[in-house]
Order: sequence, then C-alpha cells, then structure tokens
Amino acid sequence: MEFEKTLRQTVDEYCLMAKKALGQNFLLDQNITDKIIHLSLSGQNMTDFKNADVFEIGPGPGGLTRAILKQYPKSLTVVEADERCCAIMQDLKTQTKCDMNIIQGDALKTNVSALGLKNLQIVSNLPYNISVPLLMGWMENLESIAAMTLMFQKEVADRILAPIKTKDYGRLSVMAQLNCKIEKLMTLKPECFVPAPKIYSSVLLFKPLSERPEKEEMQKVARLTMAAFAQRRKMIRQSLKSVPNIEKICLAAGVPMTARAEEISPEQYLLMAQSGLF
Repeated sequence: MEFEKTLRQTVDEYCLMAKKALGQNFLLDQNITDKIIHLSLSGQNMTDFKNADVFEIGPGPGGLTRAILKQYPKSLTVVEADERCCAIMQDLKTQTKCDMNIIQGDALKTNVSALGLKNLQIVSNLPYNISVPLLMGWMENLESIAAMTLMFQKEVADRILAPIKTKDYGRLSVMAQLNCKIEKLMTLKPECFVPAPKIYSSVLLFKPLSERPEKEEMQKVARLTMAAFAQRRKMIRQSLKSVPNIEKICLAAGVPMTARAEEISPEQYLLMAQSGLF
C-alpha cells in the first residue's frame, strides 16, 4: 500500500523530536523496517499478516507500523504514550482499510490477553527502559501469541540468547529459552536511529514452544534462578542453601551441588522445579 507522506515528511510535519524520558529513538529508514517485517515473516514461513492480529508497542512516527500495514494484517492494535505519535497513528488509520485500534497509555499497564486478540503477532521497537518487564509479562501469557518480533539493545538480546557456561547466561536466558525458540534476525548500528543511541540494537524473533512449562512450574524456576544468579560465582550448595530439600532436588535433576548457576541448563532448572520437592 502507498502512504500520503514519507516517514520523514511526517516527522517534519509533526515537529517530532524524540523524548528521552519516553526512551524514544526513532527508526526512520523504511528499508530497514520493511526488512525487519520480511525477515519475521520468512522466519515463520509466512507471506503476510492476513490471518494475524498484530500488536505494536511504541510505534513512534510509524516506521514499523507502515511496514506492518503493507502486509495486510487482520487487525492492528498500537499502544503509544506520546500524544504526538498517537496523532500520527490517527493519520495512518485514515489511510488504511485495516481494523486499527489506537491506545494512548502505558504499555506496562496494557493487558494483551484482555484485548481478545487471536493468532497474535507482537511487533515492536521496544522502549529499552521497559523491554525486559514487557517480555517477561508476555511470556506469562503465550497462549494466544503466535510470535513476537522485538528489538532490544544488543546487550539484552545477547543475554536472552546466551548458552550455558557463558558470562551473558542468566535468569533471562533461562526464562526465555524454556518458553520460546528464539532467532536473531538482524543487528542495527546506532546511526540507524534518530537520535543515535550509544548502543547497538538487535531484533529477535520469538516463537512459543508447543510444549511449555506450566505457569506454576515457571514461577518455581523464577525463584530458583533469582536465588542462584544472585550469587552466580558461588556453588549452588551455597547460593541455594535456603531452598528446602535442595540436595534431593538437585539429585532428582542430575545437578551436582558443586555446580554454579551458569553451569545449569534451562532444562535442568525446569527439572528442579518439577521434582515435587520444591
């Protein structure tokens, strides 16, 4: 589909300067935003979003939004805190036949599962200051989510993807990898954004696993990993000594008491949670 104005013309018309307080760094290169969506679709063996409800956090001036709309989503819901960007979204809404819902508000207070969307695709250049809380919240409600295409600062993306026995491996790695198959789609240099941040960014594709831990099991994993990685240099016989039956739990999961937090795989943390002793 064609739009009445280019992305940069829209930014100029609305005198849109990024607000640091809102964690805004705008991606204005439409070639890049189009590539993100094409890589996401390709990674899911899809050609478009015609059968998907799409949910976007922080659309800003609408670079990713335009790329999404070009793929004819069944519906598009955007959540934006900045009233200037909401006005841009209203302008885009008049140019599309897509069922488009604009929510002005706080993304952390938006309950995705309450929106009644199905076959949901979450797509976002996430505000980096709230990216991890948003991801953790979505991973607790994956039932209606088909996939998530999310941009993080590179350091956070590296932690999400990190294998065991590496410095980046931690609680976030365990929680994400137990719930989703995760693929890095691309890495972006700071100069791709306006204003340019001091960091690189990475786009990840999350595809929920068909067999995932139960919520109660994940809550136990969360408690175990929080305690273990709080003292990651110590053996778990020390870092997890406050956990009742820890020796029996580790024995049941095949985890030596001399192991350190980063030496335990996501699957082993899950086995510890499933032991029936924790």
